[in-house]
Amino acid sequence: MALIEDKIDQILSIDILKKGINENFLVGKPYYLDYSKAQILISDAWKHRAGGIPHGSFLLAFYTGDSDPDRKEALLLRAIAPSKLPTDNDVVSSMIEYYKDNVDITNGQQSKLDTFTRYEFSFSGLECRILGTFYKIGEEGKERIEFGADVENFYSANNYVVYKASGDVLRYIVNLRSKDDIVGSQYDFPIGKVRYSSSRRFQYDQEDVEVYINPKDFLGKRTALFGMTRTGKSNTLKKIIEATQEISSKAKNTQDDSDSGTDNFEGSAPRQKVGQIIFDINGEYANANQQDEGTAIYELYKEQVTRYSVLEKEGFNVMKVNFYTEVLSGFSLIQRHFKEIGESSDYLNGFLSINLEKPEDYDQDMSVKVRYDRKVAAYQCCLFQAGFSLPSNFKVSFSGQADINKAVRESSPIDPSKGISLDDAVIWFSQLWDKYDEIDYLKKYKTEKGKEWADEELKSIIIFLTRKKQAGSSSFVSGYHKLKPLIKLHTSVADKPFEDKVIESLRKGEIVIVDLSQGDPEIQNLYSERICRKIFEDSMNKFIESKLTNFIQFYFEEAHNLFPKKDEKDLSQIYNRIAKEGAKLNLGLIYATQEVSSISANILKNTQNWFIAHLNNEEEIRELRKYYDFSDFADSLVRFSSDSDKGFVRVKTYTNPFVVPVQIDRFLADK
Repeated sequence: MALIEDKIDQILSIDILKKGINENFLVGKPYYLDYSKAQILISDAWKHRAGGIPHGSFLLAFYTGDSDPDRKEALLLRAIAPSKLPTDNDVVSSMIEYYKDNVDITNGQQSKLDTFTRYEFSFSGLECRILGTFYKIGEEGKERIEFGADVENFYSANNYVVYKASGDVLRYIVNLRSKDDIVGSQYDFPIGKVRYSSSRRFQYDQEDVEVYINPKDFLGKRTALFGMTRTGKSNTLKKIIEATQEISSKAKNTQDDSDSGTDNFEGSAPRQKVGQIIFDINGEYANANQQDEGTAIYELYKEQVTRYSVLEKEGFNVMKVNFYTEVLSGFSLIQRHFKEIGESSDYLNGFLSINLEKPEDYDQDMSVKVRYDRKVAAYQCCLFQAGFSLPSNFKVSFSGQADINKAVRESSPIDPSKGISLDDAVIWFSQLWDKYDEIDYLKKYKTEKGKEWADEELKSIIIFLTRKKQAGSSSFVSGYHKLKPLIKLHTSVADKPFEDKVIESLRKGEIVIVDLSQGDPEIQNLYSERICRKIFEDSMNKFIESKLTNFIQFYFEEAHNLFPKKDEKDLSQIYNRIAKEGAKLNLGLIYATQEVSSISANILKNTQNWFIAHLNNEEEIRELRKYYDFSDFADSLVRFSSDSDKGFVRVKTYTNPFVVPVQIDRFLADK
């Protein structure tokens, strides 16, 4: 840590307007300049002495005229592409003639370039993007350097000299922050080294330049990681988790609901520990990773990690719901299941539309209580018939009526008010439906009350239970059989909803890893949406009550499997809501996928942090060009030479004013 602080102090001490002028790194002089671009005359000798000018490299253009003798200003440039010189046509003609003359077709005599011609051939043009201006302001002796992301004024191009940024000067530039001006927070975290190109012949001989991130940039923000498989997305994600855990460890408290407001920062540090939840599609965060040994998040943070799985495994909390005792949770999974598979019918829609939420006047209105208890009992009978295992000694209790109890089974009436087994409850509801039009009490009830004894919701449940759409019918529908695929989501032993336990861990500032690697896509969608919605609702309730909440960071690998598609218009989907409303709720969203074009535009438009690795087609590049200055890297992003390019990404974070090309450090759990 002391080494990092020393590096930061070194960066802070730089006067870039003085140190940026180094004749060993002179690369040329502009011959055209405007508010957005510069064209520079460069020579082979200057390029070689400066260690090459790779695509995307940072350059500084200093004014040398009499108007600014103290050099209080420098333009920051990025090398983009070759530029055509006015003399290029003459040079090309001369070069072609030289090539022709140099072909040995007679007596083996080779022509040679004279010194003047060789000199002329060594010049070329370079087009650069102007990223902004470094300038000094303030009183003499108290001047400070600031950066503006544009050009306030420019002079004739001949008055400028351009130098390549290197060493401490480059370190200053790539760690620039739009708000804090420069790296310097004690919470800055090293993420990698500057890397301009896949080829690194010159760079191997040059000093490594560290790139730092401020974890505060990610808290409550949207962060995207795009790139093809095996280009380093997971490694980058783990570095972000590591950086977040570092800043979380500096928080002064863990949980204090007595505080009010939503500003959870004290300086650059969060006031409360940060909760992190990882939806682990491939199981590489929760389990030892055979592909990249020793890089599981769990291995590094065992004491702070709670793991969940859809299967019962040692060291994991099982992520299932007791459908009998967690009525609302279980029923919401049923509703989500049928929405996912797109199944629909009149009796199924009737069943799915019932309201199982306990009424507010449940304890005050006996009639309301009776109807609600009866409805829940009938629903639980559907689960029982479908094969959902029962909790031990489970019984249901609801108010029947003596005449109905006797009519249901004359020989030995069933009285549900005394508490009965689900076997007896199934008999009670089934016989009731078979004899519904014959029972005198029910006929009299309809005549006197002007409505049926069974309301529409209870009827819908009984139809689902008995599989008969009409009372007394002899024809059957699928009914409760449709619930059988959901048995795998049920457990008979859960003491409280798992999502409540997840929230408790996150509010304490722990890491929760949800292992979805052994679940099919439907289960992955069901659980991820369910957990996200529960956390969102909890955060929204605290926001409405004006209670201070800690930051919670969501991490999604293979996000295209879960997130709404690009053309999805339903903004009520939970991932869209987190993207659009999460900032005020202290909810951060970090997602990784291979395709920019697969993600909803509503999420992309609200993304502040970007990590872009290799993309293999122009469609993805076209989508990426819409954001920040990634168009400068469009061509290089399509190229991917070998495994040595893993972790080579272009980074734009919230407080950095421009994209920086970075080789991300390797995440290691055995530190």
